[in-house]
Amino acid sequence: MAKPYAPSHIGAVAATFTEMRIAGAVKEQLVELMIAEIDRMVPEMEAATQLANPEKKTLDDTNRTRLNYNRTRELMIERLSTLESVGSEAVQAGIHRLESYLKRILNSAEMAASKDRVSTIKPRHLQSILQTTDEETEESIEKSSEPEEDVLEGQISGSALTPMAIRKIARSFAGMPITDAAVEELLLWYYEVVDETGQNIREHAQLGGNPATFIESLDRMKDLMMLGWIRRMLVRAGLDAQERGYKRIDIEQLIHLDPFE
Repeated sequence: MAKPYAPSHIGAVAATFTEMRIAGAVKEQLVELMIAEIDRMVPEMEAATQLANPEKKTLDDTNRTRLNYNRTRELMIERLSTLESVGSEAVQAGIHRLESYLKRILNSAEMAASKDRVSTIKPRHLQSILQTTDEETEESIEKSSEPEEDVLEGQISGSALTPMAIRKIARSFAGMPITDAAVEELLLWYYEVVDETGQNIREHAQLGGNPATFIESLDRMKDLMMLGWIRRMLVRAGLDAQERGYKRIDIEQLIHLDPFE
């Protein structure tokens, strides 16, 4: 029988997802949870593989087409300057990063094609995205000339908050661009905070509700509508990115922030 994961190994992997220490007993429980998840995962993947290709003898991920492992590994080795080889973990990480990059590029190009009212991504759409990406990477807060009024224009008084507005705020207030994944995460958080704040207002607007809580909820909603919450989150995320030497705000900078702080 295959040996289970070592608690120390699971602890090392888990440590990349939290800044807190992980107790030894917790590491052992995490091993059990991972094994239980494999018990559920493998039969599902096996059934899906056989359904997609009854003659296939190797377990496959039918939900995703991955970049070729060996070709990616060879291309990575070719570009090493001081090291001699590439480990499997590095290849997997490289594939994940390349696929994430490909997804971001295609999503942006798809949006550009939609604005053109065509159903085909053409070279001009890809070129426009690549030019925009290069400009955002080089852009700094000193070069930004967009006043706060332009950033907020059209984003209040009932209008939906758009990804473009968040990108403008990130450049203006955090001094750096923001990835598409981080924009999506921030939008989800924003509407979650809006919903919870609105619920608090409705609950405390009734007779007998705590007036202090009601006023606090009203103030928070006003701050949300004026995008003060968005600005603060991006500034805090930008500072974390700068401390880590990053040039962009990514999900990594958002996950440790408290959206209700």
